[in-house]
Amino acid sequence: MTPDSAPARPSEPAWVEHVLWWHVYPLGFVGAEVRPDTPVGDRPVEHRLDRITGWLDHVVDLGLNGLLLGPVFASSTHGYDTVDHLRIDPRLGDDGDFDALVTAAHDRGVRVVLDGVFNHVGREHPAFRALETDGPAAESAPLFGIDWSGWNPGDPVPVGLFEGHDILVALDHTSQATEDLVVDVMLHWLERGVDGWRLDAAYAVPSEFWARVLPRVRERFRDAWFTGEVIHGDTAAIVTASTMDSTTQYELWQAVWHGIADRNCFELAHAIERHDALLATSASSTFIGNHDVTRIASAVGERFAPHAAAVLFTVAGTPSVWAGDEYGWTGEKEERLGGDDAVRPEFPPTPPEPTALTHTYEALIALRRRHPWLHRAHTDVVHLENTVVVLRTATGDDAVVTALNLSDGPVEVPAADATQVEAGGGDLRDGTLSLPAAGWAVLSR
Repeated sequence: MTPDSAPARPSEPAWVEHVLWWHVYPLGFVGAEVRPDTPVGDRPVEHRLDRITGWLDHVVDLGLNGLLLGPVFASSTHGYDTVDHLRIDPRLGDDGDFDALVTAAHDRGVRVVLDGVFNHVGREHPAFRALETDGPAAESAPLFGIDWSGWNPGDPVPVGLFEGHDILVALDHTSQATEDLVVDVMLHWLERGVDGWRLDAAYAVPSEFWARVLPRVRERFRDAWFTGEVIHGDTAAIVTASTMDSTTQYELWQAVWHGIADRNCFELAHAIERHDALLATSASSTFIGNHDVTRIASAVGERFAPHAAAVLFTVAGTPSVWAGDEYGWTGEKEERLGGDDAVRPEFPPTPPEPTALTHTYEALIALRRRHPWLHRAHTDVVHLENTVVVLRTATGDDAVVTALNLSDGPVEVPAADATQVEAGGGDLRDGTLSLPAAGWAVLSR
């Protein structure tokens, strides 16, 4: 597909300006075994998805109105090695359990997005198993880009792997069969009521593939939203070429982490300026925690977790809260088997009592809901030191000012025309904001 023939990228759905996500990893959340010994086909259905339903009132109490679900489809282990895109993982439940969760969410005004793992499948997927038996004669062979020259029955199938992971078999994204599979899966679950898709490992899939798939899906579901996991690369170019609505903002996440942990507000300010430049193309999917990274309270220290949240909710983008971060839960990602378990824990059956940080999240989310224009607003850095930064995000006559003090002593900073403190704490007088040691505040005009 040439640039001239590529489909025009539509504007994102209007509802996205107002959505704020609660991001959940379902298998961990419900306490399912993520490395089971029993093959998928032999596992009994365990009706656990209602454990997530039991937390929906907490989501609403926080002020959030979106549920971003990690993998829910049948898989061999952690959910990203799919074996059936049209079946709910039996460790979570069945179609009835899923429908009940979606209905319960929508009844509360909470939208639902699914995690679409379309770059690869698990080795136990029947489509791949057929190749091991029938080789190039298998009906599913067009799904996989394989050079069959020199292959003989009984030989290992010379398939591509995703980032060297032996259990993840790459799909062929030049194939019409793969395109049709992904379109059919997306349409199936959109028909079942979901509101959009997170495209896992979108950075590893050619943009031209998404540019063929997404317009076909939008023909039926014009209001669906598509955000791609992009860890590196030219984000603006990827968004334009792929027609995705949004991509994950890993550069901003890293700058929030390192800027606060290293007491280097210059790194944070630089990343925010680069973040602003992306607004000409799209509103990024912003986060300070997800299923693949160390929890923010562990990364920056519990003392500074509110500072990170203040940035998340006062700069442009579509924010998501990694479930549990609002309580200050900790957990470090490690590069080993099971190294994600600490950041993907089982949740209790009912939400615990709110903490001070929970109430901070409530205040910041309420501010974001009152100012939906923040979704596409630009941020200026109005004051900058190694351990102090003041950010002003504005559009027209509206402005929100975020001031962070990472030092061990009090500071005075310009209030940038703000007139009242909305969240955090500080003394605002005569255009100057006084912050205590390790203090922060969000102000408005």
